[in-house]
Amino acid sequence: MKKKSKIIVLLFFLGLSLIGFAQETSGSYFSTQICENYSYGYLLHKPKVVKTKKPLIVFLHGSGEKGTDLEKLKIHGPLKYIKNNKLDAFILAPQCALNANWEAESLYQLIQKICKENNIDTRRIYLTGLSLGGWGTWDLALAHPELFAALVPIAGFVNVVQEDSLCKLKDIPTKIFHGLLDDSVDFNYAATAYEKLKACNTNVKLTIFDDANHDSWSRVYDTKEIYDWMLQQVKK
Repeated sequence: MKKKSKIIVLLFFLGLSLIGFAQETSGSYFSTQICENYSYGYLLHKPKVVKTKKPLIVFLHGSGEKGTDLEKLKIHGPLKYIKNNKLDAFILAPQCALNANWEAESLYQLIQKICKENNIDTRRIYLTGLSLGGWGTWDLALAHPELFAALVPIAGFVNVVQEDSLCKLKDIPTKIFHGLLDDSVDFNYAATAYEKLKACNTNVKLTIFDDANHDSWSRVYDTKEIYDWMLQQVKK
């Protein structure tokens, strides 16, 4: 009788183990939305006469100008240039938060807002930036190449993902500037970006200043030539 009981118990546990192996795998779908909020202070310079549509220059500053003090946006770039020179164009200079980096989609929405509220020629929108803003210039242009008529990245880092996507910019006239002695962002980033882009873009130029460190932007932004060149470009 004891032997029969052992057999029954053994069969009971064997049945439980078989039930454990008889599991079901099913497929389904899941979706969610993760939102981040971005906010920018910005300066917007407007031409004296805006009865006709005017071009827009978007300027992205470097890491030293992050924060909430908008006066920092006049230290370098187009807003510095117009202190002593005339420029018949809108100039948009957003300011990156202290603990943030440039983010392409939020910048794109800011540009769309500015274009909607002002008499801007959307075939003549130009993007430029220095250092961190040079990286931001590449990033924003790659996210929305349809938006820009010309690009001027200066002393900017270019990551591997950006390098591999540069031919998205094949139709945008581009001038790249960097200092040979740059000890913050190696000039080889600019050289590599140029080599990648020139394979598909016939209107790209690289200028390496052999005597410049990280500040290779002052001699670019402080002269009339770069603005003349930008304002001549019209998106096809």
